[in-house]
Amino acid sequence: MKGTRFMTFSLGIVGAGQFSGQFATLFQAHPGVGDVYVTDLLPDRAEQLAAAQGLAGTFPSYEAMLESPAVDAVAIFTQRWTHGPLVVQGLNAGKHVYSAVPMAITTEEIAAIIDAVRATGLTYMMGETSQYNPATVHARNQIAEGAFGRIFYAEGDYVHDMDLGFYEAYQYSGGENWKETASYPPLLYPTHSVGGVLGAWQTHAVSVSAIGVTDDRGDGVFDKEVSQFGNDVSNATALFEVAGGGSFRTNEFRRVGYPSHIRESRFRFFGTEGSMEQLATVALWQDKNGVKDISELLEPKPTLSPDDPSLQHIAPDLRAAFTSGSAPVHDRGRLPREFDNLHNGHEGSHHFLVDDFVTAVTTRSLPSVNAWVAARYTLPGVIAHESARQGGARLEIPDFGDAPGA
Repeated sequence: MKGTRFMTFSLGIVGAGQFSGQFATLFQAHPGVGDVYVTDLLPDRAEQLAAAQGLAGTFPSYEAMLESPAVDAVAIFTQRWTHGPLVVQGLNAGKHVYSAVPMAITTEEIAAIIDAVRATGLTYMMGETSQYNPATVHARNQIAEGAFGRIFYAEGDYVHDMDLGFYEAYQYSGGENWKETASYPPLLYPTHSVGGVLGAWQTHAVSVSAIGVTDDRGDGVFDKEVSQFGNDVSNATALFEVAGGGSFRTNEFRRVGYPSHIRESRFRFFGTEGSMEQLATVALWQDKNGVKDISELLEPKPTLSPDDPSLQHIAPDLRAAFTSGSAPVHDRGRLPREFDNLHNGHEGSHHFLVDDFVTAVTTRSLPSVNAWVAARYTLPGVIAHESARQGGARLEIPDFGDAPGA
């Protein structure tokens, strides 16, 4: 037993890419996790990660990992359109599953995950970073205290230009045919924007109308003839109706003059008694009496230099996502002390996400972003993508309800 707080379980990392190494460090440090293994379609990457971090070993394939009694849970960090089937495969093999975003890319894949969680009774969690984005955390706290009055409108943006690190990231993951997948439809990666809104506002989307903007760069990335997804849209906006009355709007932009290396996700909430607005470098709380600058409360303090050797394989414009520490609004008291001096990322969310999953597995409790919550963060984007393909048609969004016992 590595620590005294938890009985430990073993974990297999699936995909030895840019993110998995950062999370492998955190999982390995958590007192609730014992041995950590890794597998990758490129065996050399798995071997390099295992050697660099002193992991317990590698597996030649995902299937071999799932067959092994040495592995109790898996953490999936593969290409974003592959998660759904891999998650179901893991659950059906008797493993708890942590998955990077998005949950899946079709309604059917999402339903299959929920069915598998219900059938197996195992833990599933989607690692949505916006769940612990400082703006979402603060809005969640303020809503709980009634400071907004009745929330009736919100906005969530994930604004990350392709030029700021995404070309390098897709080249790293996609090989010589990287342009086929760099065209991934923006609305099928919705959880940073949708999750940041719904992670605070306890409701769910019931309908959507979305508009996409056809890309005109002409470099073959968002080219229907090249795209694996038949996608030529690089920027998209969706307007959602929510249960109980009200609406929220999200933007998913991949061609935008905006400093995503400073802040790629940003949020705004409007209620009858108060409102909150966030931009790249400023955040404000506003009510009928005036305006309060809350920027410092929401600002994470860096914990790792962007020049750290561990980040040398990551494009400079993406490194901020791996170096941010916690913000004053974060409650670090619940985290294991082993995390105190370890790198964090995505505005302080990584520590909390790892702890959420480990705690859920070891206590057999529901994690924050369980399958039913993950569906509400993911499915709105899937339907919004179809709405945009239909020229903005207003479409209903299916809902799988709340988690049993939630």
